[in-house]
Amino acid sequence: MSTETQTGAAGPKTTDFERVLVTSALPYANGHIHLGHIAGAYLPADIYVRYMRMRGEKVLYIGGSDEFGVPITLTALKEGISPQEVIDRYHFANKEAFERLGISYDMYGRTSWELHVDTTQTFFKALDDDGKIYAEEVELWYSEQSDRFLPDRYVRGTCPKCGYTNANGDECESCGAQYAAHDLVEPRANIPGDSSMPILKKSRHWFLDLPEFKEPLKTWVDEHPEWRANVRGIALGWINDLRARCITRDTDWGVPIPLDDPDAAKKRIYVWFDAPIGYVTNTRQWGIEQENDDTAWEQWWKNPKTRLLHFIGKDNIPFHAVIFPAMLMGQGDYVLADQVVGNEYLNVYNRQTGKSEKGSKSRGNMISVKWALDQFPRDVIRYYLCAIAPESKDADFDWDDFMNRYNGELCDVVGNFIHRSLTMAVKNFAQAVPPEGTLDAEDEALLAYIPEQVDAIGESLSNCRFRQAIERVIELGRKANVYFDGKAPWVTRKTDLDRTGTTLYVCCQVVKALCHVLAPFTPDAAERLGQTLGITLPEGGPEGGEDGWNLAKIHLPAGHALEKPQVLFPKVDPDVIAELAAAHERGEAF
Repeated sequence: MSTETQTGAAGPKTTDFERVLVTSALPYANGHIHLGHIAGAYLPADIYVRYMRMRGEKVLYIGGSDEFGVPITLTALKEGISPQEVIDRYHFANKEAFERLGISYDMYGRTSWELHVDTTQTFFKALDDDGKIYAEEVELWYSEQSDRFLPDRYVRGTCPKCGYTNANGDECESCGAQYAAHDLVEPRANIPGDSSMPILKKSRHWFLDLPEFKEPLKTWVDEHPEWRANVRGIALGWINDLRARCITRDTDWGVPIPLDDPDAAKKRIYVWFDAPIGYVTNTRQWGIEQENDDTAWEQWWKNPKTRLLHFIGKDNIPFHAVIFPAMLMGQGDYVLADQVVGNEYLNVYNRQTGKSEKGSKSRGNMISVKWALDQFPRDVIRYYLCAIAPESKDADFDWDDFMNRYNGELCDVVGNFIHRSLTMAVKNFAQAVPPEGTLDAEDEALLAYIPEQVDAIGESLSNCRFRQAIERVIELGRKANVYFDGKAPWVTRKTDLDRTGTTLYVCCQVVKALCHVLAPFTPDAAERLGQTLGITLPEGGPEGGEDGWNLAKIHLPAGHALEKPQVLFPKVDPDVIAELAAAHERGEAF
Protein backbone atom coordinates (compact mmCIF):
# COMPACT_ATOMS: atom_id res chain seq x y z
CA MET A 1 0.00 0.00 0.00
CA SER A 2 1.24 3.48 -0.85
CA THR A 3 0.69 6.82 0.76
CA GLU A 4 0.48 9.95 -1.36
CA THR A 5 0.48 13.42 0.15
CA GLN A 6 -1.45 16.16 -1.61
CA THR A 7 -1.31 19.81 -0.67
CA GLY A 8 -4.50 21.77 -1.09
CA ALA A 9 -6.48 24.69 0.30
CA ALA A 10 -7.34 22.72 3.43
CA GLY A 11 -3.80 21.57 4.09
CA PRO A 12 -2.09 18.24 3.44
CA LYS A 13 -4.26 15.26 2.61
CA THR A 14 -3.03 11.71 2.85
CA THR A 15 -4.62 9.06 0.66
CA ASP A 16 -3.92 5.35 1.08
CA PHE A 17 -4.43 3.20 -1.99
CA GLU A 18 -3.44 -0.16 -3.42
CA ARG A 19 -3.90 0.60 -7.10
CA VAL A 20 -4.30 3.60 -9.39
CA LEU A 21 -6.83 3.75 -12.23
CA VAL A 22 -6.34 6.57 -14.73
CA THR A 23 -8.66 7.62 -17.54
CA SER A 24 -8.45 10.20 -20.30
CA ALA A 25 -11.54 11.60 -22.02
CA LEU A 26 -12.65 9.47 -24.96
CA PRO A 27 -12.23 11.49 -28.17
CA TYR A 28 -14.96 11.42 -30.79
CA ALA A 29 -14.02 9.10 -33.65
CA ASN A 30 -15.04 11.63 -36.28
CA GLY A 31 -11.79 13.52 -36.75
CA HIS A 32 -8.05 13.47 -36.18
CA ILE A 33 -6.49 14.16 -32.78
CA HIS A 34 -4.74 17.53 -32.54
CA LEU A 35 -2.29 19.15 -30.12
CA GLY A 36 -5.07 20.89 -28.22
CA HIS A 37 -6.47 17.49 -27.29
CA ILE A 38 -3.04 16.25 -26.26
CA ALA A 39 -2.24 19.22 -24.01
CA GLY A 40 -5.65 19.03 -22.36
CA ALA A 41 -6.19 15.39 -21.48
CA TYR A 42 -3.69 12.90 -22.84
CA LEU A 43 -0.13 14.06 -22.22
CA PRO A 44 -0.78 15.02 -18.56
CA ALA A 45 -2.34 11.61 -17.96
CA ASP A 46 0.53 9.80 -19.66
CA ILE A 47 3.17 11.71 -17.67
CA TYR A 48 1.35 10.88 -14.45
CA VAL A 49 0.97 7.20 -15.39
CA ARG A 50 4.63 6.86 -16.36
CA TYR A 51 5.62 8.40 -13.04
CA MET A 52 3.36 6.07 -11.06
CA ARG A 53 4.70 3.07 -12.94
CA MET A 54 8.22 4.15 -12.01
CA ARG A 55 7.09 4.36 -8.39
CA GLY A 56 6.15 0.69 -8.61
CA GLU A 57 2.44 1.34 -8.13
CA LYS A 58 -0.20 -0.92 -9.62
CA VAL A 59 -1.48 1.46 -12.26
CA LEU A 60 -3.87 0.95 -15.16
CA TYR A 61 -4.35 3.56 -17.90
CA ILE A 62 -7.64 3.32 -19.81
CA GLY A 63 -8.80 5.20 -22.91
CA GLY A 64 -10.52 4.68 -26.21
CA SER A 65 -12.77 6.10 -28.90
CA ASP A 66 -16.19 7.64 -28.33
CA GLU A 67 -18.04 6.17 -31.30
CA PHE A 68 -21.70 7.04 -30.82
CA GLY A 69 -23.49 10.34 -30.98
CA VAL A 70 -24.51 13.01 -33.44
CA PRO A 71 -21.03 14.13 -34.58
CA ILE A 72 -20.45 10.63 -35.98
CA THR A 73 -23.72 10.41 -37.89
CA LEU A 74 -23.42 13.99 -39.12
CA THR A 75 -19.96 13.26 -40.55
CA ALA A 76 -21.38 10.13 -42.21
CA LEU A 77 -24.23 12.11 -43.76
CA LYS A 78 -21.89 14.78 -45.09
CA GLU A 79 -19.52 12.21 -46.60
CA GLY A 80 -22.22 9.85 -47.85
CA ILE A 81 -20.85 6.85 -45.94
CA SER A 82 -21.98 4.76 -42.98
CA PRO A 83 -21.26 5.72 -39.34
CA GLN A 84 -19.29 2.46 -39.02
CA GLU A 85 -16.95 3.57 -41.80
CA VAL A 86 -16.42 6.88 -40.03
CA ILE A 87 -15.54 5.36 -36.66
CA ASP A 88 -13.31 2.67 -38.18
CA ARG A 89 -11.32 5.32 -40.03
CA TYR A 90 -10.75 7.63 -37.06
CA HIS A 91 -10.47 5.03 -34.31
CA PHE A 92 -7.45 3.44 -35.93
CA ALA A 93 -5.96 6.76 -37.07
CA ASN A 94 -6.15 8.23 -33.58
CA LYS A 95 -4.95 5.03 -31.94
CA GLU A 96 -1.86 5.20 -34.17
CA ALA A 97 -1.35 8.91 -33.37
CA PHE A 98 -1.45 8.20 -29.64
CA GLU A 99 1.03 5.35 -30.04
CA ARG A 100 3.41 7.51 -32.07
CA LEU A 101 3.32 10.21 -29.41
CA GLY A 102 4.00 7.67 -26.66
CA ILE A 103 0.63 7.89 -24.92
CA SER A 104 1.01 4.57 -23.14
CA TYR A 105 -2.49 3.19 -22.70
CA ASP A 106 -2.94 -0.25 -21.17
CA MET A 107 -6.18 -0.46 -23.15
CA TYR A 108 -7.45 1.78 -25.95
CA GLY A 109 -10.94 0.51 -26.58
CA ARG A 110 -14.15 1.28 -28.47
CA THR A 111 -17.66 2.16 -27.42
CA SER A 112 -19.01 0.32 -30.47
CA TRP A 113 -18.01 -3.01 -28.92
CA GLU A 114 -20.88 -5.31 -27.98
CA LEU A 115 -19.36 -5.44 -24.51
CA HIS A 116 -20.06 -1.73 -24.21
CA VAL A 117 -23.72 -2.23 -25.03
CA ASP A 118 -23.91 -4.65 -22.11
CA THR A 119 -22.09 -2.31 -19.71
CA THR A 120 -24.16 0.73 -20.66
CA GLN A 121 -27.48 -1.07 -20.45
CA THR A 122 -26.51 -2.44 -17.04
CA PHE A 123 -25.88 1.12 -15.82
CA PHE A 124 -29.19 2.30 -17.30
CA LYS A 125 -31.22 -0.53 -15.79
CA ALA A 126 -29.71 -0.06 -12.32
CA LEU A 127 -30.64 3.62 -12.35
CA ASP A 128 -34.08 2.90 -13.78
CA ASP A 129 -34.81 0.16 -11.22
CA ASP A 130 -33.87 2.60 -8.46
CA GLY A 131 -36.28 5.24 -9.76
CA LYS A 132 -33.53 7.60 -10.90
CA ILE A 133 -34.71 7.64 -14.54
CA TYR A 134 -38.11 8.87 -15.74
CA ALA A 135 -39.83 9.55 -19.10
CA GLU A 136 -41.27 12.88 -20.20
CA GLU A 137 -42.47 14.58 -23.38
CA VAL A 138 -40.30 17.47 -24.57
CA GLU A 139 -40.36 19.86 -27.50
CA LEU A 140 -37.53 19.33 -29.97
CA TRP A 141 -36.66 20.75 -33.38
CA TYR A 142 -38.10 18.72 -36.22
CA SER A 143 -37.43 18.97 -39.97
CA GLU A 144 -40.53 18.40 -42.07
CA GLN A 145 -38.34 18.26 -45.17
CA SER A 146 -36.19 15.40 -43.81
CA ASP A 147 -39.02 13.97 -41.69
CA ARG A 148 -36.84 13.64 -38.61
CA PHE A 149 -36.02 15.21 -35.27
CA LEU A 150 -32.86 17.30 -35.21
CA PRO A 151 -30.77 16.51 -32.13
CA ASP A 152 -27.75 18.59 -31.11
CA ARG A 153 -25.58 19.34 -34.11
CA TYR A 154 -28.31 18.54 -36.63
CA VAL A 155 -29.61 22.04 -36.00
CA ARG A 156 -27.80 25.35 -35.78
CA GLY A 157 -28.85 28.87 -34.96
CA THR A 158 -28.10 31.93 -32.88
CA CYS A 159 -26.97 31.43 -29.28
CA PRO A 160 -29.54 32.91 -26.87
CA LYS A 161 -26.71 33.87 -24.50
CA CYS A 162 -24.01 35.51 -26.63
CA GLY A 163 -25.54 35.94 -30.09
CA TYR A 164 -23.07 33.62 -31.86
CA THR A 165 -24.80 32.77 -35.16
CA ASN A 166 -23.48 29.25 -35.68
CA ALA A 167 -24.34 27.67 -32.32
CA ASN A 168 -25.35 24.02 -31.93
CA GLY A 169 -28.87 23.01 -30.99
CA ASP A 170 -28.17 22.71 -27.27
CA GLU A 171 -24.70 24.20 -26.76
CA CYS A 172 -22.73 27.21 -27.98
CA GLU A 173 -19.17 26.56 -29.11
CA SER A 174 -18.31 30.23 -28.73
CA CYS A 175 -19.36 30.97 -25.13
CA GLY A 176 -19.89 27.42 -23.81
CA ALA A 177 -23.51 28.07 -22.77
CA GLN A 178 -25.94 25.17 -22.63
CA TYR A 179 -29.66 25.71 -23.17
CA ALA A 180 -32.94 24.01 -24.04
CA ALA A 181 -33.63 23.35 -27.72
CA HIS A 182 -36.52 25.80 -27.86
CA ASP A 183 -34.24 28.62 -26.66
CA LEU A 184 -32.14 28.52 -29.87
CA VAL A 185 -32.79 31.64 -31.96
CA GLU A 186 -33.44 31.44 -35.72
CA PRO A 187 -32.84 27.68 -35.98
CA ARG A 188 -31.92 26.03 -39.26
CA ALA A 189 -31.38 22.41 -40.23
CA ASN A 190 -27.74 21.30 -40.38
CA ILE A 191 -28.21 18.34 -42.71
CA PRO A 192 -26.82 18.11 -46.25
CA GLY A 193 -29.60 18.97 -48.70
CA ASP A 194 -31.99 20.23 -46.03
CA SER A 195 -32.57 23.98 -46.16
CA SER A 196 -35.77 24.00 -44.13
CA MET A 197 -36.67 26.01 -41.05
CA PRO A 198 -37.38 23.38 -38.38
CA ILE A 199 -40.44 23.41 -36.17
CA LEU A 200 -40.90 22.40 -32.54
CA LYS A 201 -42.52 18.99 -32.07
CA LYS A 202 -43.08 16.81 -29.04
CA SER A 203 -41.08 13.63 -28.47
CA ARG A 204 -40.97 11.31 -25.46
CA HIS A 205 -37.56 10.89 -23.85
CA TRP A 206 -35.90 9.54 -20.72
CA PHE A 207 -34.21 11.71 -18.11
CA LEU A 208 -31.60 11.06 -15.42
CA ASP A 209 -32.95 12.63 -12.22
CA LEU A 210 -29.74 14.38 -11.22
CA PRO A 211 -31.32 16.45 -8.41
CA GLU A 212 -31.67 13.17 -6.50
CA PHE A 213 -27.87 13.11 -6.25
CA LYS A 214 -27.37 16.74 -5.23
CA GLU A 215 -26.38 16.23 -1.59
CA PRO A 216 -24.02 13.24 -2.09
CA LEU A 217 -22.40 15.06 -5.02
CA LYS A 218 -21.82 18.19 -2.95
CA THR A 219 -20.42 16.14 -0.07
CA TRP A 220 -18.05 14.35 -2.45
CA VAL A 221 -16.77 17.58 -4.04
CA ASP A 222 -16.36 19.20 -0.61
CA GLU A 223 -14.11 16.29 0.38
CA HIS A 224 -11.61 17.40 -2.28
CA PRO A 225 -10.47 20.97 -1.56
CA GLU A 226 -7.19 20.17 -3.31
CA TRP A 227 -8.86 20.03 -6.73
CA ARG A 228 -8.06 22.75 -9.22
CA ALA A 229 -10.20 25.87 -8.92
CA ASN A 230 -11.75 25.45 -12.36
CA VAL A 231 -12.93 21.91 -11.60
CA ARG A 232 -14.38 22.78 -8.19
CA GLY A 233 -15.94 25.97 -9.48
CA ILE A 234 -17.69 24.37 -12.44
CA ALA A 235 -18.75 21.31 -10.43
CA LEU A 236 -20.25 23.34 -7.59
CA GLY A 237 -21.92 25.69 -10.06
CA TRP A 238 -23.70 22.75 -11.65
CA ILE A 239 -24.53 21.07 -8.36
CA ASN A 240 -26.07 24.24 -6.92
CA ASP A 241 -28.40 24.43 -9.93
CA LEU A 242 -28.80 20.74 -10.66
CA ARG A 243 -31.43 19.75 -13.21
CA ALA A 244 -32.55 16.49 -14.76
CA ARG A 245 -30.71 15.62 -17.99
CA CYS A 246 -32.19 13.96 -21.03
CA ILE A 247 -30.27 10.75 -21.71
CA THR A 248 -31.89 9.57 -24.96
CA ARG A 249 -32.01 10.85 -28.54
CA ASP A 250 -34.06 10.34 -31.70
CA THR A 251 -31.51 8.36 -33.68
CA ASP A 252 -30.74 4.81 -34.72
CA TRP A 253 -27.00 5.08 -33.97
CA GLY A 254 -26.05 4.25 -30.40
CA VAL A 255 -26.76 1.89 -27.53
CA PRO A 256 -30.38 0.61 -27.59
CA ILE A 257 -32.56 1.61 -24.63
CA PRO A 258 -33.13 -1.55 -22.54
CA LEU A 259 -36.87 -1.00 -21.99
CA ASP A 260 -39.94 -2.79 -23.32
CA ASP A 261 -41.50 0.40 -24.63
CA PRO A 262 -42.49 1.24 -28.23
CA ASP A 263 -41.04 4.76 -27.94
CA ALA A 264 -37.73 3.37 -26.66
CA ALA A 265 -37.33 1.20 -29.75
CA LYS A 266 -37.13 4.32 -31.95
CA LYS A 267 -34.43 5.99 -29.87
CA ARG A 268 -30.96 5.38 -28.48
CA ILE A 269 -29.09 6.25 -25.29
CA TYR A 270 -27.43 9.63 -25.65
CA VAL A 271 -23.68 9.71 -26.11
CA TRP A 272 -22.85 11.74 -23.01
CA PHE A 273 -24.41 8.99 -20.91
CA ASP A 274 -22.69 6.05 -22.60
CA ALA A 275 -19.27 7.61 -23.29
CA PRO A 276 -17.82 7.70 -19.73
CA ILE A 277 -19.16 4.19 -19.16
CA GLY A 278 -16.61 3.32 -21.85
CA TYR A 279 -13.94 3.52 -19.15
CA VAL A 280 -15.62 0.59 -17.41
CA THR A 281 -16.14 -1.31 -20.67
CA ASN A 282 -12.52 -0.91 -21.67
CA THR A 283 -11.33 -2.02 -18.24
CA ARG A 284 -13.53 -5.10 -18.62
CA GLN A 285 -11.95 -5.75 -22.03
CA TRP A 286 -8.46 -5.33 -20.58
CA GLY A 287 -9.26 -7.98 -17.95
CA ILE A 288 -10.53 -10.37 -20.58
CA GLU A 289 -7.55 -9.87 -22.91
CA GLN A 290 -4.70 -9.50 -20.42
CA GLU A 291 -5.87 -11.43 -17.38
CA ASN A 292 -8.18 -13.95 -19.06
CA ASP A 293 -10.64 -12.99 -16.34
CA ASP A 294 -14.01 -11.37 -17.00
CA THR A 295 -14.18 -10.20 -13.37
CA ALA A 296 -10.68 -8.64 -13.17
CA TRP A 297 -12.11 -5.17 -13.84
CA GLU A 298 -13.98 -5.18 -10.54
CA GLN A 299 -10.82 -4.79 -8.45
CA TRP A 300 -10.23 -1.48 -10.28
CA TRP A 301 -13.77 -0.09 -10.13
CA LYS A 302 -15.28 -1.60 -6.99
CA ASN A 303 -12.41 -1.83 -4.52
CA PRO A 304 -12.30 1.23 -2.22
CA LYS A 305 -8.50 0.98 -2.21
CA THR A 306 -8.45 2.12 -5.85
CA ARG A 307 -7.44 5.70 -6.54
CA LEU A 308 -9.36 6.88 -9.63
CA LEU A 309 -8.21 9.91 -11.62
CA HIS A 310 -9.89 11.48 -14.67
CA PHE A 311 -7.82 13.66 -17.02
CA ILE A 312 -9.99 15.91 -19.16
CA GLY A 313 -10.34 19.23 -20.93
CA LYS A 314 -12.38 22.06 -19.45
CA ASP A 315 -15.45 21.28 -21.57
CA ASN A 316 -15.67 17.81 -20.03
CA ILE A 317 -15.64 18.92 -16.39
CA PRO A 318 -19.45 18.75 -15.83
CA PHE A 319 -19.58 15.20 -17.16
CA HIS A 320 -16.71 13.93 -14.97
CA ALA A 321 -17.32 16.00 -11.85
CA VAL A 322 -21.14 15.86 -11.76
CA ILE A 323 -22.94 13.54 -14.19
CA PHE A 324 -20.70 10.44 -14.35
CA PRO A 325 -20.17 10.45 -10.56
CA ALA A 326 -23.96 10.50 -10.13
CA MET A 327 -24.23 7.55 -12.52
CA LEU A 328 -21.59 5.69 -10.50
CA MET A 329 -23.37 6.49 -7.25
CA GLY A 330 -26.48 5.00 -8.78
CA GLN A 331 -24.71 1.67 -9.22
CA GLY A 332 -24.12 1.39 -5.51
CA ASP A 333 -20.62 -0.10 -5.29
CA TYR A 334 -18.29 1.82 -7.63
CA VAL A 335 -15.40 4.02 -6.52
CA LEU A 336 -15.58 7.74 -7.24
CA ALA A 337 -12.72 9.83 -8.58
CA ASP A 338 -10.15 10.99 -6.06
CA GLN A 339 -8.93 13.56 -8.57
CA VAL A 340 -10.55 15.19 -11.61
CA VAL A 341 -7.77 16.97 -13.49
CA GLY A 342 -9.37 19.51 -15.82
CA ASN A 343 -7.17 21.63 -18.05
CA GLU A 344 -8.07 24.87 -19.78
CA TYR A 345 -7.72 25.30 -23.56
CA LEU A 346 -4.66 25.31 -25.80
CA ASN A 347 -5.13 28.20 -28.21
CA VAL A 348 -3.00 29.33 -31.14
CA TYR A 349 -0.91 32.47 -31.32
CA ASN A 350 -1.49 34.23 -34.65
CA ARG A 351 1.81 35.79 -35.68
CA GLN A 352 0.14 38.05 -38.22
CA THR A 353 -2.38 39.62 -35.84
CA GLY A 354 -0.29 39.23 -32.69
CA LYS A 355 -3.32 37.79 -30.90
CA SER A 356 -4.37 34.51 -29.38
CA GLU A 357 -7.22 32.72 -31.12
CA LYS A 358 -9.18 29.60 -30.33
CA GLY A 359 -7.66 26.58 -32.02
CA SER A 360 -9.95 24.27 -33.93
CA LYS A 361 -9.94 22.05 -37.00
CA SER A 362 -12.88 23.96 -38.51
CA ARG A 363 -10.89 27.20 -38.38
CA GLY A 364 -7.91 25.52 -40.00
CA ASN A 365 -5.49 26.79 -37.36
CA MET A 366 -4.91 23.71 -35.20
CA ILE A 367 -2.03 21.25 -35.59
CA SER A 368 -2.75 17.55 -35.92
CA VAL A 369 -0.64 15.07 -34.00
CA LYS A 370 0.21 13.26 -37.21
CA TRP A 371 1.51 16.42 -38.90
CA ALA A 372 3.49 17.45 -35.83
CA LEU A 373 5.13 14.02 -35.55
CA ASP A 374 6.04 14.11 -39.22
CA GLN A 375 8.11 17.23 -38.41
CA PHE A 376 9.64 16.51 -34.99
CA PRO A 377 10.62 13.65 -32.67
CA ARG A 378 7.89 13.05 -30.11
CA ASP A 379 10.06 14.16 -27.19
CA VAL A 380 10.19 17.67 -28.68
CA ILE A 381 6.41 17.92 -28.83
CA ARG A 382 5.89 16.33 -25.42
CA TYR A 383 8.33 18.73 -23.80
CA TYR A 384 6.82 21.91 -25.20
CA LEU A 385 3.21 20.92 -24.53
CA CYS A 386 4.10 20.11 -20.93
CA ALA A 387 6.10 23.32 -20.52
CA ILE A 388 3.09 25.42 -21.58
CA ALA A 389 0.37 23.12 -20.21
CA PRO A 390 -2.90 25.08 -19.74
CA GLU A 391 -3.32 23.99 -16.13
CA SER A 392 -4.82 27.14 -14.61
CA LYS A 393 -5.51 29.30 -17.66
CA ASP A 394 -5.55 29.05 -21.44
CA ALA A 395 -2.16 28.73 -23.14
CA ASP A 396 -0.96 29.52 -26.66
CA PHE A 397 0.95 27.39 -29.10
CA ASP A 398 3.49 29.91 -30.39
CA TRP A 399 6.14 28.85 -32.92
CA ASP A 400 8.79 31.30 -31.68
CA ASP A 401 8.19 30.27 -28.08
CA PHE A 402 8.27 26.62 -29.16
CA MET A 403 11.76 27.07 -30.62
CA ASN A 404 13.08 29.24 -27.79
CA ARG A 405 11.79 27.01 -25.00
CA TYR A 406 13.01 23.78 -26.55
CA ASN A 407 16.39 25.10 -27.72
CA GLY A 408 17.02 27.28 -24.69
CA GLU A 409 15.87 24.91 -21.96
CA LEU A 410 15.94 21.27 -22.97
CA CYS A 411 18.87 21.58 -25.40
CA ASP A 412 21.07 24.30 -23.90
CA VAL A 413 20.47 23.54 -20.22
CA VAL A 414 19.77 19.84 -19.78
CA GLY A 415 21.14 18.34 -22.99
CA ASN A 416 24.29 20.43 -22.95
CA PHE A 417 25.12 19.56 -19.34
CA ILE A 418 24.61 15.85 -19.93
CA HIS A 419 26.66 15.80 -23.11
CA ARG A 420 29.68 17.73 -21.89
CA SER A 421 29.78 15.88 -18.55
CA LEU A 422 29.69 12.42 -20.13
CA THR A 423 32.01 13.39 -22.98
CA MET A 424 34.73 14.47 -20.54
CA ALA A 425 34.23 11.41 -18.31
CA VAL A 426 34.40 8.98 -21.25
CA LYS A 427 37.43 10.70 -22.76
CA ASN A 428 39.51 11.24 -19.64
CA PHE A 429 38.56 8.33 -17.36
CA ALA A 430 38.58 5.21 -19.50
CA GLN A 431 34.86 5.39 -20.40
CA ALA A 432 33.80 5.04 -16.78
CA VAL A 433 32.54 7.04 -13.82
CA PRO A 434 35.63 8.71 -12.29
CA PRO A 435 36.76 8.14 -8.68
CA GLU A 436 34.88 10.15 -6.06
CA GLY A 437 38.02 11.65 -4.58
CA THR A 438 37.86 14.28 -1.87
CA LEU A 439 34.58 16.19 -1.84
CA ASP A 440 34.53 19.89 -1.03
CA ALA A 441 31.52 21.93 0.12
CA GLU A 442 30.29 22.63 -3.42
CA ASP A 443 30.46 18.95 -4.33
CA GLU A 444 28.53 17.95 -1.23
CA ALA A 445 25.95 20.69 -1.78
CA LEU A 446 25.12 19.51 -5.28
CA LEU A 447 25.03 15.85 -4.23
CA ALA A 448 22.66 16.78 -1.40
CA TYR A 449 20.50 18.79 -3.81
CA ILE A 450 19.89 15.77 -6.08
CA PRO A 451 17.58 13.80 -3.75
CA GLU A 452 15.86 17.00 -2.65
CA GLN A 453 15.03 17.91 -6.24
CA VAL A 454 14.04 14.37 -7.18
CA ASP A 455 11.56 14.45 -4.29
CA ALA A 456 10.32 17.89 -5.33
CA ILE A 457 9.74 16.73 -8.91
CA GLY A 458 7.93 13.68 -7.57
CA GLU A 459 5.75 15.86 -5.35
CA SER A 460 4.76 17.99 -8.33
CA LEU A 461 3.90 14.92 -10.37
CA SER A 462 1.91 13.36 -7.54
CA ASN A 463 -0.14 16.54 -7.30
CA CYS A 464 -0.64 16.77 -11.09
CA ARG A 465 1.39 19.98 -11.38
CA PHE A 466 3.18 19.04 -14.54
CA ARG A 467 4.47 22.46 -15.54
CA GLN A 468 6.03 22.83 -12.11
CA ALA A 469 7.52 19.35 -12.40
CA ILE A 470 9.25 20.00 -15.73
CA GLU A 471 10.45 23.40 -14.46
CA ARG A 472 12.07 21.59 -11.54
CA VAL A 473 13.77 19.19 -13.95
CA ILE A 474 15.21 22.15 -15.84
CA GLU A 475 16.25 23.77 -12.56
CA LEU A 476 18.27 20.66 -11.70
CA GLY A 477 20.07 21.07 -15.00
CA ARG A 478 20.67 24.78 -14.36
CA LYS A 479 22.25 24.20 -10.96
CA ALA A 480 24.41 21.46 -12.43
CA ASN A 481 25.62 23.79 -15.19
CA VAL A 482 26.51 26.47 -12.67
CA TYR A 483 28.49 23.88 -10.74
CA PHE A 484 30.20 22.57 -13.90
CA ASP A 485 31.19 26.07 -15.04
CA GLY A 486 32.45 27.00 -11.57
CA LYS A 487 34.61 23.87 -11.32
CA ALA A 488 35.90 24.32 -14.90
CA PRO A 489 36.98 20.68 -15.42
CA TRP A 490 38.35 21.56 -18.87
CA VAL A 491 40.94 23.69 -17.00
CA THR A 492 41.67 21.40 -14.05
CA ARG A 493 42.13 18.48 -16.48
CA LYS A 494 45.51 19.98 -17.31
CA THR A 495 46.59 20.73 -13.75
CA ASP A 496 44.71 18.48 -11.29
CA LEU A 497 43.18 15.30 -12.73
CA ASP A 498 41.98 14.15 -9.30
CA ARG A 499 39.95 17.36 -8.93
CA THR A 500 38.58 16.86 -12.43
CA GLY A 501 37.60 13.31 -11.54
CA THR A 502 35.68 14.45 -8.47
CA THR A 503 33.85 17.11 -10.48
CA LEU A 504 32.83 14.61 -13.14
CA TYR A 505 31.90 12.01 -10.51
CA VAL A 506 29.41 14.50 -9.08
CA CYS A 507 28.20 15.39 -12.58
CA CYS A 508 27.60 11.73 -13.39
CA GLN A 509 25.29 11.47 -10.37
CA VAL A 510 23.27 14.44 -11.65
CA VAL A 511 23.12 12.86 -15.11
CA LYS A 512 21.79 9.64 -13.61
CA ALA A 513 19.12 11.56 -11.72
CA LEU A 514 18.17 13.46 -14.86
CA CYS A 515 17.83 10.17 -16.71
CA HIS A 516 15.16 9.05 -14.25
CA VAL A 517 13.25 12.30 -13.86
CA LEU A 518 13.13 12.91 -17.62
CA ALA A 519 11.50 9.52 -18.25
CA PRO A 520 7.85 10.58 -17.74
CA PHE A 521 8.29 13.61 -20.00
CA THR A 522 10.75 12.58 -22.72
CA PRO A 523 10.79 8.77 -22.62
CA ASP A 524 12.85 8.25 -25.77
CA ALA A 525 15.69 10.50 -24.61
CA ALA A 526 15.62 8.91 -21.16
CA GLU A 527 15.88 5.44 -22.67
CA ARG A 528 18.84 6.44 -24.86
CA LEU A 529 20.54 8.09 -21.91
CA GLY A 530 19.96 4.95 -19.84
CA GLN A 531 21.75 2.94 -22.50
CA THR A 532 24.68 5.37 -22.35
CA LEU A 533 24.79 5.03 -18.56
CA GLY A 534 24.34 1.27 -18.66
CA ILE A 535 21.18 1.34 -16.55
CA THR A 536 17.64 0.11 -17.19
CA LEU A 537 14.75 2.37 -16.29
CA PRO A 538 11.78 0.66 -14.58
CA GLU A 539 8.61 0.41 -16.64
CA GLY A 540 6.06 -0.94 -14.18
CA GLY A 541 2.43 -1.64 -14.99
CA PRO A 542 -0.83 -3.02 -13.58
CA GLU A 543 1.05 -5.62 -11.57
CA GLY A 544 3.21 -3.04 -9.73
CA GLY A 545 6.78 -3.59 -8.56
CA GLU A 546 9.69 -1.96 -6.77
CA ASP A 547 9.99 1.81 -6.39
CA GLY A 548 12.26 2.74 -9.30
CA TRP A 549 11.85 6.51 -8.91
CA ASN A 550 14.06 6.58 -5.85
CA LEU A 551 16.81 4.84 -7.81
CA ALA A 552 17.56 8.34 -9.11
CA LYS A 553 19.08 9.08 -5.70
CA ILE A 554 21.48 6.11 -5.71
CA HIS A 555 24.96 6.96 -6.97
CA LEU A 556 26.69 5.35 -9.89
CA PRO A 557 29.82 3.73 -8.43
CA ALA A 558 33.27 4.79 -9.51
CA GLY A 559 34.41 2.62 -12.39
CA HIS A 560 30.88 2.04 -13.69
CA ALA A 561 31.17 1.69 -17.48
CA LEU A 562 29.82 4.45 -19.72
CA GLU A 563 29.12 4.57 -23.43
CA LYS A 564 30.00 7.48 -25.67
CA PRO A 565 27.13 9.97 -25.26
CA GLN A 566 24.63 10.75 -27.98
CA VAL A 567 23.07 14.13 -28.65
CA LEU A 568 19.79 13.69 -26.80
CA PHE A 569 18.06 16.89 -27.88
CA PRO A 570 19.14 18.17 -31.32
CA LYS A 571 18.32 21.84 -31.76
CA VAL A 572 15.56 22.93 -34.09
CA ASP A 573 16.63 25.29 -36.87
CA PRO A 574 15.04 28.78 -37.01
CA ASP A 575 14.61 28.51 -40.78
CA VAL A 576 12.74 25.22 -40.39
CA ILE A 577 10.52 26.79 -37.73
CA ALA A 578 9.76 29.70 -40.05
CA GLU A 579 8.77 27.32 -42.84
CA LEU A 580 6.54 25.25 -40.56
CA ALA A 581 4.92 28.34 -39.08
CA ALA A 582 4.10 29.55 -42.58
CA ALA A 583 2.61 26.17 -43.49
CA HIS A 584 0.56 26.28 -40.31
CA GLU A 585 -0.75 29.75 -41.19
CA ARG A 586 -1.79 28.40 -44.60
CA GLY A 587 -3.87 25.73 -42.88
CA GLU A 588 -1.55 22.89 -43.90
CA ALA A 589 -0.83 21.55 -40.42
CA PHE A 590 -3.80 19.23 -40.10
